[in-house]
Amino acid sequence: MTSATETRLQVTPLSGWTGALIGGVDLSQSLSDGAVAEIRDALNKWKVVFFRDQTLDHAAQIAFGAQFGDVTPGHPYEGDSAPPEFPQIHTVSPAAYDHRYGPKYRKKQSANGPGWHADVTPLINPPSHSILRAEVVPPYGGDTQFTNVAAVYQGLSESVRGLIDGLRAEHRFGASVSAERSDEKIGELVRTNPLASIHPVVRVHPETGERVLYVNPSFTREIVGLSPRESRHILDLLFEQIGRPEYTVRFKWEPGSVAFWDNRAALHLAPRDTEHLGFDRVLHRITLVGDIPVGVDGVASEPLSGEFFGAA
Repeated sequence: MTSATETRLQVTPLSGWTGALIGGVDLSQSLSDGAVAEIRDALNKWKVVFFRDQTLDHAAQIAFGAQFGDVTPGHPYEGDSAPPEFPQIHTVSPAAYDHRYGPKYRKKQSANGPGWHADVTPLINPPSHSILRAEVVPPYGGDTQFTNVAAVYQGLSESVRGLIDGLRAEHRFGASVSAERSDEKIGELVRTNPLASIHPVVRVHPETGERVLYVNPSFTREIVGLSPRESRHILDLLFEQIGRPEYTVRFKWEPGSVAFWDNRAALHLAPRDTEHLGFDRVLHRITLVGDIPVGVDGVASEPLSGEFFGAA
């Protein structure tokens, strides 16, 4: 199932629900309106798209992303870890993670980040999209997985969908490891500048109109208005569905590979299979300014702590 247009892009799906490989495009060059539209259409359908053999530096990656939206700072907690002159770049590597949060926190999470998650959902307006490019990759392992949470929602029974359509949940940075009690750098960050919002458990995608399951095990602390036990059981059910293989795709990185995903409709899972081998793995991410989530009832998310995350 491959399509092509006058832009000479080839869009090749990689699984039944999630992910497509796009060929026939040089991301270091300015894209035509047609190419931008075709990439956006592929994102709306497959939630994450991949490109191979791209030659991008920090400036070119930022310029590529800017054709799809306003580019944010690298991360709300970036601090002094962004590359000089490129505050939009968020480097993903064991060394960058240790510098940003502390080595004990990394060991609780992984060499490259937390478990299944969308990027920075504790913000009142989590990024709409993320773009990650590979600079250094291990000789084997280190793959990233993605899951389509619009498909996950549709796969739930009608009764469960009816239950969760009206629920809301607290998202908090560091919630999964009680980071606020840490004596490392991450603890100081979340105590002095906590990030937390209440989002709908099911949000309506602003472009496609799809209902999207909007919880994740890394940042979602609890469903509000329920007892702790009720919240835990419902979240565990939803988290189990998120990781079902039929909804996922696994991407093997190569130098020059780029992944571009819809952060509103896809979760991703950082690898943990090469930590013990000591391989270096360096990738660079940018994110695009997102909208405030809106639930099935038309009610928008509620900020608890943290500011609107605008352009860099």
